[in-house]
Amino acid sequence: MTVQGPSRIFGKDVVATRALHGGDLSEVVRMDLSDGTAVAVKRGPRVATEAAMLRAMAATGAPVPKVLHLQGDLLCLEWLEETTASASGWRALGSGLAKLHAARGSGYGWPEDYAFGKVVIDNAPAADWPRFWAERRLLPFLSALPPAMARRLESVARALPERLPASPPPALLHGDLWTGNALFSAHGAYLIDPACYYGHAEVDLAMLDLFGAPAPDFHAGYGPETPGRAARRPIYQLFPALVHYRLFGAAYQGLVSRLIGAAGV
Repeated sequence: MTVQGPSRIFGKDVVATRALHGGDLSEVVRMDLSDGTAVAVKRGPRVATEAAMLRAMAATGAPVPKVLHLQGDLLCLEWLEETTASASGWRALGSGLAKLHAARGSGYGWPEDYAFGKVVIDNAPAADWPRFWAERRLLPFLSALPPAMARRLESVARALPERLPASPPPALLHGDLWTGNALFSAHGAYLIDPACYYGHAEVDLAMLDLFGAPAPDFHAGYGPETPGRAARRPIYQLFPALVHYRLFGAAYQGLVSRLIGAAGV
């Protein structure tokens, strides 16, 4: 990544750069400036959408990195120094996520589609929540699955009107909340790398449980579990599992199959 853009933006010389592990959509680096400050810089085709998501999240009071500058395919964010997760950090993450989920949309979805690498995510609205989850989050993956597994996934989708609430409050979701997208610092915990849309708040909680589990202190900060969430969890975990299957192949086929089974098919 060229350093010229950030150097012009901040009026400081860039004295060092370090490539960071990024998402599927952007090149990410840390840039150290001559005044001793650092910024996180992303370059990619969807950084404007990410900036809009971060600003929407910040407006709820949820902890996110500040958007410092956006120009074309270049996004500059506040640098957050990462520390080891602590009990207080997990509580802060829970309370921050609760603030995010308290924000309400007028319906389900998001004004723009998004993507995880080659997997485009359709965020168009739907009349009710089970239809949104079936048509926007499960059924688009049918063609990528072996026929027998695809038929099982179709059965899950058909059953959603009986398995999911018809009209849960359309909460503002992070949309990609695995533990790697929670950043702990000396000042608390931050939500990073969002893929926002409005939907059932349990979606974020389900993904947070998929590739690890939050510490008990997270739940102390977030609040009590909604009755029936355990039964809905595998239905919501299917979506990130299907994304991983599309991105990384057969290594995730077993996970998809297990979740379909846990969803009752």
